[in-house]
Amino acid sequence: MNSVIFQEQTFVPVGISVGLTELDGEQLIRVVKPEENVEPDVPTYARLVGSDFHNGTIEVDVRARLMHWADIDCRGFIGFVFRASEDNDRFESFYVRPRNGRSCTEPQRRIHTMQYFSYPGYTFAYFRERGIADYEAKADIDLDEWIHLKGEVNGASASFYVDDMETPALVVDKMFGGADLRGGVGLYVDNGTEGNFKNLQVTYAD
Repeated sequence: MNSVIFQEQTFVPVGISVGLTELDGEQLIRVVKPEENVEPDVPTYARLVGSDFHNGTIEVDVRARLMHWADIDCRGFIGFVFRASEDNDRFESFYVRPRNGRSCTEPQRRIHTMQYFSYPGYTFAYFRERGIADYEAKADIDLDEWIHLKGEVNGASASFYVDDMETPALVVDKMFGGADLRGGVGLYVDNGTEGNFKNLQVTYAD
């Protein structure tokens, strides 16, 4: 397993390829999910080595672009995971779909611009099939632009922010992983996304 060091942090791949790249003269960490893996909401992230997160704050700047193989269902999925178990078989996640944001002309897609899910079991498909809308929200974002993501986690609840919002865009009162789950933090991407990341900051409250 190859590791990558970026901004004095070390990352290891979990179901993805990870490396360093340069964009607009700036060095970034680049994360891409393999084209052949089309199952959504699974362990596909660059895991921060040494992270053991329970409560606290996670912030990161993300920039999603589409790979050449991306189809209409690829929405630029990009975000972070937290409380990931050592073997990556359980984690919580928050991500955005920039292609559903500002430039999207389909109202139904626009309400699905950001997403919380809990692996395994409680994926976006689980919520959609049951008509549960509490774990998604709108956001004024777009592809190929820098987006600041922030999550504040306390017990079984979490509040998620996009860019310079003073109030959370999405509040999850009862995360499916429960109040006691703790574990790693990672940089998450899904189908068809070239994920560029910088400035990951993790504040541990306990």
